[in-house]
Amino acid sequence: MATHCVPDIEPLREEHVSLQRASNVNAQFARRAFVAELGVVAAEIAVDAGVAVAAKRAELGDVRAFSQSKSSPVDPVTIADTLAEDLIDELLLQRRPEDGLIGEEGTQRVSVSSVTWIVDPIDGTVNFIYGYPQYCVSIAAVCDGAPIAGAVFNPATGELFAASEGNGAMKFKPGCPPKRLSVTAESSLGQALIATGFGYSHKRRSAQAEFLVEVLPKVRDIRRLGSAALDLCALAEGLVDGFYEHGLNAWDYAAGAIIAREAGAVVSTPALSTPSSQGELVAGWTPGIGDAFQRLLDVAGRM
Repeated sequence: MATHCVPDIEPLREEHVSLQRASNVNAQFARRAFVAELGVVAAEIAVDAGVAVAAKRAELGDVRAFSQSKSSPVDPVTIADTLAEDLIDELLLQRRPEDGLIGEEGTQRVSVSSVTWIVDPIDGTVNFIYGYPQYCVSIAAVCDGAPIAGAVFNPATGELFAASEGNGAMKFKPGCPPKRLSVTAESSLGQALIATGFGYSHKRRSAQAEFLVEVLPKVRDIRRLGSAALDLCALAEGLVDGFYEHGLNAWDYAAGAIIAREAGAVVSTPALSTPSSQGELVAGWTPGIGDAFQRLLDVAGRM
């Protein structure tokens, strides 16, 4: 990846330093300084891993020749996924050796601190394989079962989304000033643009298609990016008004969830330990459509 595609996150570091100084004077800032530090770690490592992913893709050329199937013939993993997860594991061990880690590609380490990192080295692997520029590295810090900091980096566009609990959510893009994220003020479900995604099994896809038929006439339109993490970031940025998807794993949404929440979205997830096979719903929305959107989703239940 060219250096011009790497975002400048110095403002994120400066915010952490400012909060750290404030915590030295007022203990009330200690929690915000702690999670801000985790947010910087997530952002820096997500960018490092994304640079490695972009370089590997350029080296491989046709990525399809270097991929294999996981849960179904249309659920791929590439050597870039494992390379990125190994790099993230190494970097986290250097900086946060007592923290735990749960990675999509199988890396696991038990936490002896209060923090566990949940990692998706490439969310949107199908997009990555095809060269469609909607894939990302997703890293979240979790404490007491909830994300408290996270970063999502799209190496194809150079866009980085980052947030920490109580400190808001930001977008960093090369050549652009940092952007404070905020959800839309949309209040009509009929005018709401909704993002969604689909699973890999034939049975779940059929059920999701049937539910989509119920949703589509009641909203403005549907968008499908192919990455739940980027869908939640789109919600945070105000590019969509809501998001829903059944059957995700924690690494698909943990970082996106804290980013969307810190941008003002209401986000509903199952327990982070819930496997995708349970078909539970992950959803987020701008508060103005909350009641109507929840009623619409209630008809779905589990898949």
